[in-house]
Amino acid sequence: MAKKDVDINVYISSVVDKYSDMVYRTAFHALTDTHYAEDIVQEVFLKLCRSLPDFESEEHEKAWLLRVTINMCKNYNRKTYTHPSVELSETIPATDEYSSDGSVMSAVRELPEKYRTPIYLYYFEGYPTKEIAEITGTNQNTVLSLLMRGRKKLGEMLKGEFGEDEII
Repeated sequence: MAKKDVDINVYISSVVDKYSDMVYRTAFHALTDTHYAEDIVQEVFLKLCRSLPDFESEEHEKAWLLRVTINMCKNYNRKTYTHPSVELSETIPATDEYSSDGSVMSAVRELPEKYRTPIYLYYFEGYPTKEIAEITGTNQNTVLSLLMRGRKKLGEMLKGEFGEDEII
């Protein structure tokens, strides 16, 4: 998209309108926390404003946003792992619009991140394994293995919820 012909504010506004839900869902699946996911969404679009890359196509733009989102989530997870935080008060009830309700989505959110991200990109964003490998910076065979293992874990988690039949 040639941004030279378009006002930057109009361009950024259209990108935010078009992709903010996707960026939020991706961040939420990686972090499983609405507040941190909202922070990541803001950071992703700030990065877009600062760098204003030239994209070859809408698909390239979408892949760039997903890659930045996933990398920011990984950085956040790395930071919280090395610098854990303590809750201010344990008496405040946790109200999360995406609480665990026994659904498949809840089970996906409970998966470790290494499985959660490829499963989300494959099933919810519709990316083929080759593009997931490019977005996440991993080998395509690794993505296939992570999908297989993630599906197996989901099957184990959901077996009691939906009966003894094959889940995925």
